Amino acid sequence: MATKKKTSRTSGKRKARSGLSQAAGAPFRVALKWLGRGALVFVAVLLALIVTFKFVNPPTTWTMWSERQRLGAVDQQWVALEEISPVLARSVVAAEDANFCNHWGFDMRAIREALDEGGNRGASTITQQTVKNVFLWQGRSWPRKAMEAVLTPFVEAIWGKRRILEIYLNVAEFDEGAFGVDAAAFRYFRTSPDKLTPYQSALIAAVLPDPKDRSAAKPTKFLARRAQSIMDGAATIKNDGRASCFE
Repeated sequence: MATKKKTSRTSGKRKARSGLSQAAGAPFRVALKWLGRGALVFVAVLLALIVTFKFVNPPTTWTMWSERQRLGAVDQQWVALEEISPVLARSVVAAEDANFCNHWGFDMRAIREALDEGGNRGASTITQQTVKNVFLWQGRSWPRKAMEAVLTPFVEAIWGKRRILEIYLNVAEFDEGAFGVDAAAFRYFRTSPDKLTPYQSALIAAVLPDPKDRSAAKPTKFLARRAQSIMDGAATIKNDGRASCFE
């Protein structure tokens, strides 16, 4: 009888500990459940925005908003792709993502080359940059890169190449507080994006990696050489068909 009582007490203690353990873990499970639901809602909102921006122009971006807070105002005027000089579109593609028409959002060859060089060069496509500019924030954090990787295939599938390039050309920063090719054409050359010459287009494209420290109006020797290279690249992608997806 004593043994049975002892066993009963031991079993009761185990049940009590199990109950306490479950009670202690309950808040964590609830938090995890709500975190999962929140993530699903966030993804659903982003997907809804992707579908919406297929037809509606993005009203602003995080970078535009933050620069507006810092500077007081930004310069940006939306221009349809049909109203942008084809040589400007080709110049930007040649400078930023020459294989834009040949990939599905990720340029695997460029990624491999970047990895071979130790990650010292960028491998982001125009699609990835557009996703970052429209939906996310600047910087190289892993959470941002992961979200960018998730959203990029959806943007490719839903928007298509012409829409991706049109949005990119209208939201990319080309100078401090100047977003889009309309602002860039006027600020640098006092003209509109449909009247830019091939060299002016190449100079505008050349500032993209570092728009706050490069000027298309006052190009350094390096920038002038870079622009000449971009002019050659723009002509090449026109001749070999790598501009066919947006022209």
